Amino acid sequence: MTPLEFLLLVFSLSVGAGMFGALLGLGGGIIIIPVLTLLLKVDIRYAIGASIVSVIATSSGAAATYVKERMANFRVAMFLEVATTAGALTGAYLAGVVSRKWLYIIFSLVMGYTALMMFRNRSMGTAAEAPPDCLADRLRLHGSYQDPFFGQVSYRVTRTRIGLGISYIAGVLSGLLGIGGGPLKVPAMNLAMQLPIKAASATSNFMIGITAATSAGVYFSRGDINPFVAAPVAVGVL
Repeated sequence: MTPLEFLLLVFSLSVGAGMFGALLGLGGGIIIIPVLTLLLKVDIRYAIGASIVSVIATSSGAAATYVKERMANFRVAMFLEVATTAGALTGAYLAGVVSRKWLYIIFSLVMGYTALMMFRNRSMGTAAEAPPDCLADRLRLHGSYQDPFFGQVSYRVTRTRIGLGISYIAGVLSGLLGIGGGPLKVPAMNLAMQLPIKAASATSNFMIGITAATSAGVYFSRGDINPFVAAPVAVGVL
């Protein structure tokens, strides 16, 4: 296969992965990694590095939409990013230490968990009423958004410490595997912190680019971002 043929093939597969991931609400990263490693025999660390770059690209494009619709809670996003960023740095470091075999195993487990959450998300509601959270009050994390069917939807954020803990784990997985971490962030915000599912999803999607950019620096310094692979992936999944 010539270099040009490889670039065109990666681009074409990335377009398909981006469309399929968008339909499932997963993003293209979690689809493109197995495509690159299993079909094209790309080293998994290069595949993860390419996925991280694609996450930054897709999140940057979507951020304008979330700002316009005002559905994402930016205060909650910045609050949780403290933990998620720390987790992303941890995960990015571990990716250079953990063997390729374990990266495959961990990625497979996360894929299984993601598939399970896809079915559970259909019936995901809001957890039972929780006591007020003084930290959420102090930081004014509560919010509201305009729903086309229900009008103005207001909510109060709670269980911020649980949200921080789960966000750290999501950051570790994002940095380790090059994925967005939405399957952990959305349930954390919806079930634990009591954000409505639409606000939780929009906030999670807004966060993933920041998380990916954090770990991208570690991957780049280690030489795990190969422009020959990352460039067609980033353009293809948009």
